[in-house]
Amino acid sequence: MSKQLIVEYMPFNPIGSLTESNGAAYGIPGGFVVQGVLQRAGAKNQNGRVYPKHILERECQRYQQEYIGQNRALGELDHPESSVVNLNNVSHNVLKIWWNNDDLHGAVQILDTPSGKILKELFKAGITLGISSRGLGSVKELRNEGTVEVQEDFELICWDFVSNPSTQGAFMRPSHMNESINKNVNNKYNKVNNIITTILCDDGKCRMI
Repeated sequence: MSKQLIVEYMPFNPIGSLTESNGAAYGIPGGFVVQGVLQRAGAKNQNGRVYPKHILERECQRYQQEYIGQNRALGELDHPESSVVNLNNVSHNVLKIWWNNDDLHGAVQILDTPSGKILKELFKAGITLGISSRGLGSVKELRNEGTVEVQEDFELICWDFVSNPSTQGAFMRPSHMNESINKNVNNKYNKVNNIITTILCDDGKCRMI
């Protein structure tokens, strides 16, 4: 089987307070660190894929040694269609990962990069984000219709922060079409756009990431 780029989405719900000092516990005075569930083993996701826990455990152990242990567990803001982490778009660094039953938890440092500043302000504004794993591997179709299983050749690349919801059918839909609902939706997106514009143009010159 040929390897393909495999991406998965999880809603990321930060645990604890979102302050500039919460990185102190990880040796980052004044740093901004968020915690939450990064991935789930043994459960069918919205793409119909299942990750056997022993494969995720193996890859997490390798990732701990090769990336977290060397302080280079970097990820991007939004998902590129690439197996390489683009340093121009890096927004965060994974500091620690641990298992709680079938849920893989992580502590993630938000970096002071252009993309990291956007990510930080989105968190502060209460915007719901997702966390997404990126990896290479093959899948095998199971007997259950629409279900495939990730195979032993899976290789974890990183986790990215994304806007896509992971829960199937979790997109918001208005129950009534009226001006007030449209106004609220527009205000939400305007708020996000204003955050991004303020960060990118803080010196009077707008930069593209």
